[in-house]
Amino acid sequence: MTDPLRVVVADDQTLVRTGFRMILMADGIDVVAEATDGAEAVDAVRRTRPDVVLMDIRMPELDGLEATRRILTGARDEPRVIILTTFDLDRYVYAALSAGASGFLLKDVTPEQLVAAVRMVRAGDALLAPAITRRLVERFAHRDADTSAIHRDLAALTPRELEVLGLLARGLSNGELAGRLQLSEATVKTHVARILGKLGLRDRVQAVIVAYETGIVSVGEHASEHRRAADQA
Repeated sequence: MTDPLRVVVADDQTLVRTGFRMILMADGIDVVAEATDGAEAVDAVRRTRPDVVLMDIRMPELDGLEATRRILTGARDEPRVIILTTFDLDRYVYAALSAGASGFLLKDVTPEQLVAAVRMVRAGDALLAPAITRRLVERFAHRDADTSAIHRDLAALTPRELEVLGLLARGLSNGELAGRLQLSEATVKTHVARILGKLGLRDRVQAVIVAYETGIVSVGEHASEHRRAADQA
């Protein structure tokens, strides 16, 4: 029998924590701890070793960004972190993704979306489409350069893997990558898995950030491509 999915909910609002706990437990997901600030969240994760942490980005004492960094730095059996925010494309969300979070949710998420998100990241998937991650990176990368926690040597990647990484960062899905490179989707998935493994990344979200921060893709480059395509049409 599969072990139940274990979650820590960190938010300074009691109603948010209670509501999320009720939604998750009704779907058979075990909420092993709650936290009212970042320091409590870090302690709860160390005590309970959950699979997923729902982390409010703005909390007293220690905010969700610093808590995420502490949880995901050098820990064994690192959990997946989902950032909770009331603002779409909040500048702090980008910094949290750079620190290793697997995605973000708006606090007005539906019960179905909440459960699906928790199960998705537990399975190893990123919660953001590459195109949304790209928007975050293009908007905040240079403003928050000092907050980035991802620095990787790309020398381990083959020329084909570098090409795949660049296209992935431009927001292409596996199917679109396969069409562009004239490969099967299975081969594309293999390339993506190898990229993540060689660079020590958790998911495609971090891969997109790496592509921008290492200069494989430049801020604004995607928009320029679209304009050129429109001019040629």
